[in-house]
Amino acid sequence: MNCFRMVTSVAHTAAALPADADAETHPSQEKSSDTNYYERSLTVALLRARESTMRRFKKYVDERDLSLPQWRVLRALAEGEPLDAGTLCERCVILPPSLTRILRALAERGLTRQVDCADARRHMVALSDKGQALFDELVGASENSRREIYDAFGPEKMALLLDLLNELREITEALPEPD
Repeated sequence: MNCFRMVTSVAHTAAALPADADAETHPSQEKSSDTNYYERSLTVALLRARESTMRRFKKYVDERDLSLPQWRVLRALAEGEPLDAGTLCERCVILPPSLTRILRALAERGLTRQVDCADARRHMVALSDKGQALFDELVGASENSRREIYDAFGPEKMALLLDLLNELREITEALPEPD
């Protein structure tokens, strides 16, 4: 399972399952209270951590009338080289239909531009000067929020968390698809 399918699957599973159907809670854990049950649910913990973390960044992009997925695309393109849709989907954890809408919206605002490519089947996208200027405005605030989170959590714990999350992703991607 690829990265963006896993994220979507985890989010949809957490939202769709009834309270007593959370398979992430180990059977040996007692369900002494609903609060404890939800605090020990993998999908709920991942969703809560994502929401509380993303809230730190959302205020900056909201002020510039961007969505968080649009910001992720701008950030990926700001690395310098033009990218194709497949690479953007993978790096930004965005499904292809959503990326199409995002790229259209960014192009309409003059934030991205098409880049000629020798392979006519590939559509390469890059930041426009206006897109680069917007990125430059936002990146400082974004980095401050990221640094604030890292400092509060601690660099060692953050490194361990990222390693464990990447390992979890690799393991779950290697598992057979559920029936």
